[in-house]
Amino acid sequence: MASNSAVDIIETSSKVHFSGFHRMDGLVSIISDQLAEEEEHGQPFVIGVAGGAASGKTTVCDMIMQQLHDQRAVVVNQDSFYHNVNEEELARVHDYNFDHPDAFDTEQLLSSMEKLRKGQAVDIPNYDFKSYKNNVFPPRRVNPSDVIILEGILIFHDPRVRDLMNMKIFVDADADVRLARRIKRDTVEKGRDIATVLDQYSKFVKPAFEDFILPTKKYADIIIPRGGDNHVAIDLIVQHIHTKLGQHDLCKIYPNLYVIQSTFQIRGMHTLIRDSKTTKHDFIFYSDRLIRLVVEHGLGHLPFTEKQVVTPTGSVYSGVDFCKRLCGVSVIRSGESMENALRACCKGIKIGKVLIHREGDNGQQLIYEKLPSDISERHVLLLDPILGTGNSAVQAIRLLISKGVPESNIIFLNLISAPQGVNVVCKKFPRIKIVTSEIDIGLNDEFRVVPGMGEFGDRYFGTDDE
Repeated sequence: MASNSAVDIIETSSKVHFSGFHRMDGLVSIISDQLAEEEEHGQPFVIGVAGGAASGKTTVCDMIMQQLHDQRAVVVNQDSFYHNVNEEELARVHDYNFDHPDAFDTEQLLSSMEKLRKGQAVDIPNYDFKSYKNNVFPPRRVNPSDVIILEGILIFHDPRVRDLMNMKIFVDADADVRLARRIKRDTVEKGRDIATVLDQYSKFVKPAFEDFILPTKKYADIIIPRGGDNHVAIDLIVQHIHTKLGQHDLCKIYPNLYVIQSTFQIRGMHTLIRDSKTTKHDFIFYSDRLIRLVVEHGLGHLPFTEKQVVTPTGSVYSGVDFCKRLCGVSVIRSGESMENALRACCKGIKIGKVLIHREGDNGQQLIYEKLPSDISERHVLLLDPILGTGNSAVQAIRLLISKGVPESNIIFLNLISAPQGVNVVCKKFPRIKIVTSEIDIGLNDEFRVVPGMGEFGDRYFGTDDE
């Protein structure tokens, strides 16, 4: 039975909590080693929205913004970054091609995006389409946001801008629809006559669409036909954005990393097992609960086959059949703590063992291994509660691969992970899956995970006092 202090912590954890996920300082520095300074914010989720003029891009952006009302979101228009038209160009402005890539100040756009990505506010030009200047009206102050929507006809043209985007959307619309919308917009909003609009369309807009805009359609992750009228597509996009925003930043970098969704119960259990004053009984009890959740989540990533059964009522139920060729491999000694949860979920499962010598940041010496003889034909759940430097995990994974196990058949299960370990494992083995319950800040000078939970094996098996 849990102690009163343990129960109190769990109950307390169900109250208001401001952060269900760790937001790591300097995440990009840790992962890529390309930045010298640590950043104090997470990277924004950047969405690019491209398409022909009057295809419905603005409507799509507005609808996405409306559904992201619970997130800090902002739209940055490529139109704000038109070059100023000089006096000579102004004299023959009707011959000026506003649909050409050279019409935009892409360097200023990149500079503004760099500041926003660093958490700095920027002043975006407010372009005047009657005087063709960006200094007639005061600039628009844009603050750092969780979501940045980059919208424009040629927003996919420059690869440097494309590389900033987490999601690329191309809004598709028939040419006659775009022309009708453009006539209405330019005559009402920009004060142009119909003859000028049609002349611009035939001389610049249509050729530019075919030469510059349409070719960028191939870069899109999502193509939305009918623009703002396609409510189903927009709903799916917003759902995907919400999912990505709920993920740890590392999950956005490594698609093979899965962090189980944090709840107040999970945070409460982590609070208990991380507390140095928690009794051995409570440590084991709540560790087992967390391990069971991680194991169940990991099993959800195994392949399945469809199966129909007849229920006691005589009805047919269409379900799935579990993966049969499965085994576990625990990294001695801490990994053995996860075996009971795996056996509870998978009746009669075979479990192999590996022992790897760890000293400092070097975990490369394999001491012992005993694995199922047919392991190459099985999906493998690799068990180790702590992913620290990643060196021991790399050694264990290399062993499995040397035994004929396909990399994509390995699922690595652990309770907590250090970003450095995730980086090492995911880079070396991009086809394995890592399932964890929480990602910690990093490693200290002794290569221990911080804040961490100490020596897991000693605390679990009661040898920490010896």
